[in-house]
Amino acid sequence: MAFDTIFLNARFDGGARHHIAVADGRIAAITSVDERPAANETIDLGNVLVVPGFVEGHIHLDTSFYGDAWRPHKPCTNGFDVHERVAFQAQNMAVSAPMDVRARNQLDLCIGHGTTQMRSHVMVDGSVGLKSLETILRVREEHRGLIDIQLVAFPQSGILMSPGTPQLLDEAIGLGADLVGGLDPASFDRDIEKHLDVVFGVAGKHGVDVDIHLHDMGTLGAFEIEQIAARTRALGMEGRVAVSHAYGLGDISMDQLKKIADTLARSGVAIMTNAPGARPFPPILALRNAGVTVFSGNDNIRDSWWPYGDGDMLRRATTLGYRSGFNIDEELRIAFDVVTVSGARALRLEGYGLCVGAKADFVTLNAEHIPEAVVGVPQGRSVYKEGKLVACDGKIVGKRG
Repeated sequence: MAFDTIFLNARFDGGARHHIAVADGRIAAITSVDERPAANETIDLGNVLVVPGFVEGHIHLDTSFYGDAWRPHKPCTNGFDVHERVAFQAQNMAVSAPMDVRARNQLDLCIGHGTTQMRSHVMVDGSVGLKSLETILRVREEHRGLIDIQLVAFPQSGILMSPGTPQLLDEAIGLGADLVGGLDPASFDRDIEKHLDVVFGVAGKHGVDVDIHLHDMGTLGAFEIEQIAARTRALGMEGRVAVSHAYGLGDISMDQLKKIADTLARSGVAIMTNAPGARPFPPILALRNAGVTVFSGNDNIRDSWWPYGDGDMLRRATTLGYRSGFNIDEELRIAFDVVTVSGARALRLEGYGLCVGAKADFVTLNAEHIPEAVVGVPQGRSVYKEGKLVACDGKIVGKRG
């Protein structure tokens, strides 16, 4: 029996060349170059480096202005203030292009760079209701076959501070959101326990995972992380909770960090960091060494929070490595792992990687090996989703829907 497609001469990170056989969208066999299984279609990759599709673990499809008119960044009046940034965002969103258009632009950008799996946070609160989620759900459906997307019901305006939000979060899961989110339980909503009551209450009711934004610094942020970890263990949700940003982990002593890292590892709470400029961020190596899953995402792309972002998770690995002081090959491979394998673990993805049985989601890179790819960020990539070419040289070529 012939396979659907055989990809010849794929070079893996260690330098070995293989043929990859695909059937029904999954890797059915990986053979040496001395073996050549029969297939209905043959594609010669020409000894190019092949890596798993990138995992975009934290992005906002509803609030990006990529492809829209340029929005000059407006600084906060007094340092970094989440409330003020949310207000700026509302002002910009009121005069922006339609959300579905902007979301498509951002998805095409990310897919073109090699993202095959994504988690996007979408505003669900008293300020927008379920409208943003309804729009992004339609856009997600359009992109089936090009990318898999998890959606987080995200209370950008708070839960307790935004009337009606607890009910909206509950309704959002029924509508099609995959996870429930939260936002700075202490500094934004001013009540850690009641905030977490809602988040974990919705998660428990619907059997979904949790991903909470946490910008609070220092000991306050550390305390909130401990509370989230305690809830996670008490409710038996180990491995199903993530804390995004967790800036406070980069703003405490190493003794405090070690204690919290051990707590996170025991509770299975993952940490997302995009290593943003000019801010402390969670120490990747220290957390990983303690057994914590650390993953990454581009977060905001040309929106009301900052003007940066290009949708490229390989470049994000470069940023993670640069800001972490990663120089040796082993460390550069860790930066790459954060945007691939660890991202897949945090998102609890089924069938990920370059192995038999996994989805045939992979990217070709013009580099000798992964360390060179991380520092060089080569372009001219081909992106395959379930064995089908979906993007080439940054342009979408696959069919939507």
